[in-house]
Amino acid sequence: MTAANMMFIDPHIHMTSRTTDDYTRMRRAGIVAVIEPSFWLGQPRTEVGSYKDYFSSLLGWERFRASQFGIKHFCTIGLNSKEANNEALAEQVMEILPLFVLKEGVVGVGEIGYDDQTAAEDKYYRLQLDLAKEVGLPVQIHTPHRDKKAGTIRSMEVAMEHSVKPHMVIVDHNNEETVRDTLERGFWAAFTIYPNSKMGNERMVEIVKQYGTERIIVNSSADWGVSDPLAVPKTASLMLERGIPAEDVHKVCYQNALDAFGQSGQMNESDWLQPASVDQRGKFLDNSVLRGGQTPVVGEIEVDKELEDNIVK
Repeated sequence: MTAANMMFIDPHIHMTSRTTDDYTRMRRAGIVAVIEPSFWLGQPRTEVGSYKDYFSSLLGWERFRASQFGIKHFCTIGLNSKEANNEALAEQVMEILPLFVLKEGVVGVGEIGYDDQTAAEDKYYRLQLDLAKEVGLPVQIHTPHRDKKAGTIRSMEVAMEHSVKPHMVIVDHNNEETVRDTLERGFWAAFTIYPNSKMGNERMVEIVKQYGTERIIVNSSADWGVSDPLAVPKTASLMLERGIPAEDVHKVCYQNALDAFGQSGQMNESDWLQPASVDQRGKFLDNSVLRGGQTPVVGEIEVDKELEDNIVK
């Protein structure tokens, strides 16, 4: 089996900052569904209204845009750890979160957790854990890039303090330093594959060989920075090349994400098992993904298997 014969889920990707070309390439590479966590813009938001519009766009326009390329779009909603340090604004965001977390297509509260591990981050992380527990949604945790091991362990300990079950928590941005602690505590261990840094796909192969596939998830976290929206199928291709069985690749690049976020009741495999069919004549609030004179794709998407093979190498 090759990666071109498989389906993939990217359970952490910021498509708001990606292009329609990315959607096209992702679908051709076998990605059938994505989860877009709420995150920051690269610079601080200054008004609660910007959060309202951002959350609304994840639930509306971005979901529509993905559908125009045969991809099912889901999201997680939350106050990210970096912006939790603006307490006046954070208080306002906490007031509006309940208006969004139970909307159609929301599969979790996230991404939340710690950045610099400040008192403010701890406060709003705890409040959002309580919200997730109240509404019965999974939690998607952002682990800090600095002092990662301590921050990861603290994230899990606080979740357990708040009686959030480990099977309802996806701990993201793991690496070799944190994976054992995450798995031993019963949490889902997600890994972000960045090009040329952090957790590369070569390292991911070795982690799967060492730890197996139970509760391990691969994602791209592709955003407005240097990142790769094809990281999941590329990692799958390398795993197959290095002798990891296809059923194991399927688990870490598809099934585990579905099992973890499917606990929301919002994400079902039946949503995409039929042949991908689109109608680019459609509009969202009178907006189209096409520009003047472009020919809309209507019907099933034609997938070039040879092209897919080339994409994921």
